[in-house]
Amino acid sequence: MPARKKTTEKTVEKTILAPKKGAAAKAKAEHAAMPSNQPVVNIALVGHVDHGKTTLTERLSGKWTDTHSEELKRGITIRLGYADFTVYHCEQCDLLTTKEKCVKCNGATTPQRKLSLVDAPGHESLMATMLSGAAIVDGAILMVAANEKCPQPQTKEHLMALQISGIKKVIIVQNKIDLVTEEEALENYQQIQSFLVAAEYKDAPVIPISARANVNIDMLLEAIQEYIPTPQRDVEKEPLMLVARSFDINKPGTRPEKLLGGVLGGTVKQGIFRRGDTIEIVPGYMVEEKNKKIWKPLRTKIIQIFSGGKPVEEIHPGGSMALSTLLDPSIVKSDSLTGSLVGKTGKLPPVHYQITLDTHLLERVVGAKEEVEVKPLAKAEVLMLNVNSAATVGVVVDPSKKNTTCVLKKPVCANIGDRITISRRVGDRFRLIGYGILK
Repeated sequence: MPARKKTTEKTVEKTILAPKKGAAAKAKAEHAAMPSNQPVVNIALVGHVDHGKTTLTERLSGKWTDTHSEELKRGITIRLGYADFTVYHCEQCDLLTTKEKCVKCNGATTPQRKLSLVDAPGHESLMATMLSGAAIVDGAILMVAANEKCPQPQTKEHLMALQISGIKKVIIVQNKIDLVTEEEALENYQQIQSFLVAAEYKDAPVIPISARANVNIDMLLEAIQEYIPTPQRDVEKEPLMLVARSFDINKPGTRPEKLLGGVLGGTVKQGIFRRGDTIEIVPGYMVEEKNKKIWKPLRTKIIQIFSGGKPVEEIHPGGSMALSTLLDPSIVKSDSLTGSLVGKTGKLPPVHYQITLDTHLLERVVGAKEEVEVKPLAKAEVLMLNVNSAATVGVVVDPSKKNTTCVLKKPVCANIGDRITISRRVGDRFRLIGYGILK
């Protein structure tokens, strides 16, 4: 039996659309070298389970984001993973790379932008985590495996989640081209194009790569520079941070006098935080008063700020970052403050125990193996709701389409007009069915 003909980098570059070679020069003109160590853009990495998201993260940043013990056992991402990388340009080769020295000529390169990758889970049972990640990003990379039929159930769901979350800048990555023949790669490419035709992202670029074999990574970097520009940030507004992770960094057995305060990880949406600032965290912590659960804001001080893996004096809007605080480590452990908002005291959006939404439901449930029609919301129905980086459960008390009211199991902090994604339990999973505008 003859050996299978493998798809080569040159073959794929000829047969499948990719950014033009002048993209690097264009990117260089648009994005001046960043003297700051801070990432300026958050990019979500989403897609079906085992399509290569974590491998690509490692290829770009050198960091393996599956660090949770259960993630290592099961080979899937459970929590949001973060990794920063810098895009460099080689003048001599007109090549983009993530290395300080050119991978072709070994010459010096010039930094263009520092970016943060948010590696979101692809497993169907972890949709809430993925939606939380979508709330903190400026653009996205949707991974599609070339050796599987497109679209897979979670590929559909993730693309719809990006659309509902309002993310416009999306790049489609056709991964694992080293595992298929040229004909199979082209057939898969056509499937991807057909899948995108009816979507908002029909003009999104499709980049063929092999993350494992390091094929066409430079072309992906060109696409990132060209299609996901740095947004205009408002540093004059009151500072606001979305918390995506919270954790205790102390090792077991640390003596009390050497304990460090809790750490909050996430991204700054607006304004500037500085070391030494007094901050407020909402909804905060839960207490029981008169047999009723209420949440009270936490107040603390910023001891240190980390961006790009290094301490900084202040943090601007953009990529992933972390605040080291004076909070009791037990309060922040195991992501207990994920979904919170951080800002100056008295300057944060209101906390809602009950919300009223102007709902917009999809025609069909996405993500399920068999597409099911989305029925109207019902009284007493239990929904999963995501706003900003928070996930909560809401019980419908008034199912009116334009004024759907839900009582929340855990309160959220949001402004009138914010978009809230709605998921319904279909079988044994919550499936995305639409969104609502907070009234």
